[in-house]
Amino acid sequence: MTHQPHLDHEQHYLPPMGKRWLLPLYDPFSRLAGVGRLHEQLLDRADIRAGQRVLEIGCGTGNLLRALGRRTPDVDATGIDPDPGALRRARRKAVRSGLTIRYERAFAGALPMDADSVDRVLSAFMLHHLPEDERDRALGEVARVLRSGGELHVVDIDGTPSGRGIGRMHRDPRMVTSRPERVLTAMTGAGLTDVAETGRGSAWFGRFVFYRARAR
Repeated sequence: MTHQPHLDHEQHYLPPMGKRWLLPLYDPFSRLAGVGRLHEQLLDRADIRAGQRVLEIGCGTGNLLRALGRRTPDVDATGIDPDPGALRRARRKAVRSGLTIRYERAFAGALPMDADSVDRVLSAFMLHHLPEDERDRALGEVARVLRSGGELHVVDIDGTPSGRGIGRMHRDPRMVTSRPERVLTAMTGAGLTDVAETGRGSAWFGRFVFYRARAR
C-alpha cells in the first residue's frame, strides 16, 4: 500500500518566490534567471535511464520534469508540491507537451511513496525554503523512498554570505542552513551515503551548488 500522508496540518513552506500572488511570474522569472540551463545540468548529473522511477520534491510549475520528459520520455515521473496553484499549472503544461507526468499535492517531509520504490529523487531550488527541522525530515523521507543504490540530486542556493544577490539574505535562518557544509551534514545525518558536491556556479541571483547522495 502506498504511504499516504495527511495534508491538513500547517507547514512552513514558502510558495514559489515567497508569495502566492507572484505565482504567475514564476515561469518568466525562471527563464530570465536561466534556471532551465541549470535544470539541464542537474539532469546531466542524475543520468536517468528509461524505465526508472523519478520523484521531484517541490516541483513548482513542473519545468524540471518537463525537461526530463523531453530527454527521456520512458520514465515513471512524479512531482510533488504543497501549492495547488503550481500543480494546476504543471499539469496543464505537461498535457500541452504531450507528456505523462503525475503531479500530487504533498509535502517533502511526508512523501506519498512506498519505501525503496524510487530510483532518483530530484530537487531544484527548494530545500532552502524549508526550516532546518523540515529540511531534515524531507531528507529522511528521501532516504526512505530511495531504492538501494538510488540517488538524490539537488541544485540549490549557496547560503554562504557573499554580500550580493540572494547572499544578502544570509541572516534568514533558512539561508544559514543552506550553506554547503550544513547541507552535506544534513544529507549524511538522514542516512544517505556517498554525499558530495558535484559542482558550483553563480548567476545574477546569487551562487548555487549541485549535490549528490546515494541510498544505502
